[in-house]
Amino acid sequence: MHKIIAANWKMYKNRTEAATTAAEIAAALPGVLPEGREVVVFPPATAIECVAQAFRGQKSLTVGAQNFYPAPEGAFTGEVSVDMLRDVGAEWVLAGHSERRHIFGESDEMVARKTVFALSHGMKTMLCIGEKLEEREQGNLYAVLERQLTAFFSSKPAAMADDALTGRFAIAYEPVWAIGTGKVAGPGEVREAHGVTRALLEKFMGETGKKLPILYGGSVKPDNAGALIALDNVDGLLVGGASLEAQSFLQIIGA
Repeated sequence: MHKIIAANWKMYKNRTEAATTAAEIAAALPGVLPEGREVVVFPPATAIECVAQAFRGQKSLTVGAQNFYPAPEGAFTGEVSVDMLRDVGAEWVLAGHSERRHIFGESDEMVARKTVFALSHGMKTMLCIGEKLEEREQGNLYAVLERQLTAFFSSKPAAMADDALTGRFAIAYEPVWAIGTGKVAGPGEVREAHGVTRALLEKFMGETGKKLPILYGGSVKPDNAGALIALDNVDGLLVGGASLEAQSFLQIIGA
């Protein structure tokens, strides 16, 4: 299975800054990208087009959007549609990032609706799941991940065949307590969570569940990226702060 190294730039970088960083990544990538890896960058919406332009011509580099609304168009002030995002060069979208869930109040049902909508409208989609610290400490890891994945799979229409999701759908496991805190889940904790996620995907999808990539996200840095990506069922990384500087992110890409 190929591995995905994804950058989430969150609410950082104006167009000039984003274009500069993207150009640095694109220029250096051929010398650092291991075989079988692809790179996805999720810049702020205002910078998607200039990042896509910087990545043009490199098959292993794609751009995505951090958020969208699950409707083709309409009176949804402040929102953007997947067609608008595709128009400026986005191929991927994120759904269910912990900040969307816990700061902006997106429910499991809303995240599921967005995920189904994006996949139905031709966007590659990365669905984020993960538990809060108290949920982990209370022994509810399995229950939380099962609840979040059940919301999607129970909403997925029968016409959306499981095998058609291969290459278009990825899961990002992110322990909420390790995002932007400097804390990183230990190898045992990552193995456990990714093993649970893999088992749930196989429960919902059968053999196809073995083929979907599961990324780890949570304070990934150049000095821990190699150890994380070497763990069982870790098929990539979702990188936050350490992806904002090109050299830091390139070290992670090549880890």
